[in-house]
Amino acid sequence: MIDERISRFRLWKSKGISYRETGAGPALVCLHGIGAASAGWILQLETLKGYRLIAWDAPGYGESDFLPIAEPRPEDYAQALHEFLDRLLLKDVVLVANSLGCLMAAAYGAAHPERVRSMVLLGPAGGYGDWPEAEREAKLAERLRQIDELGPTGMAEQRAPSLVAKGSPAVALEITRWTHRHLRPPGYKQALHCLAHGHLAGDARRYGKKVLVACGSEDTITPEAGCRKIAGAFARGEYRTLPGIGHVPHMEAPDEVHRLIAGFAPR
Repeated sequence: MIDERISRFRLWKSKGISYRETGAGPALVCLHGIGAASAGWILQLETLKGYRLIAWDAPGYGESDFLPIAEPRPEDYAQALHEFLDRLLLKDVVLVANSLGCLMAAAYGAAHPERVRSMVLLGPAGGYGDWPEAEREAKLAERLRQIDELGPTGMAEQRAPSLVAKGSPAVALEITRWTHRHLRPPGYKQALHCLAHGHLAGDARRYGKKVLVACGSEDTITPEAGCRKIAGAFARGEYRTLPGIGHVPHMEAPDEVHRLIAGFAPR
């Protein structure tokens, strides 16, 4: 059972942020997507060796405190991440992020480039910040209505399957359903505002170090065309296609993701 596997990794808490940690070596900080949490990195916590692996629960997720802002933006999560890493005395990290976590990673890298050695962005969500206002607000309203109508359990049953490719291992869907069932709606709604007002490409232009962007060829949430553009917005961005994989590569193809990380962020 996935519950037993997740429970093997203690949930720590530091000044309002909960997280899971394992290993030793260069620091990899893992930032989850909007429907996930630190538990979404369970396959990395179990098998990725040679790094100090830290998977946080973004504000409003897991046991992390909510942000004191009703409609936060990526820079608000980046500030929370900055304070969290400061408390762990981490000043040289590699950020590994998925989906919405990529918006937070880019905002943090733009604000504190001296502290981020490089980034690996998996299926990055670019945000709706550059959309026409009417379209942006309509999309936000649709997503807010979805969580109100379905709740975490309904999201697990109806939305989670769209994140994984049809040929993915069963464990990938099991993990994404688990994380959706454990969503806290107020935190999810705050994250929706982050997504609505985020503009990853804008933050990308303020970060000059190496960035690897990878996207599954079967990703219907953040398709390849948009991910390629995000890679191109970084001064030193590289792009990789992950054949046959959907929106959560770290759950669907952990070994392949681990090879990408090892090649891009040597131990």
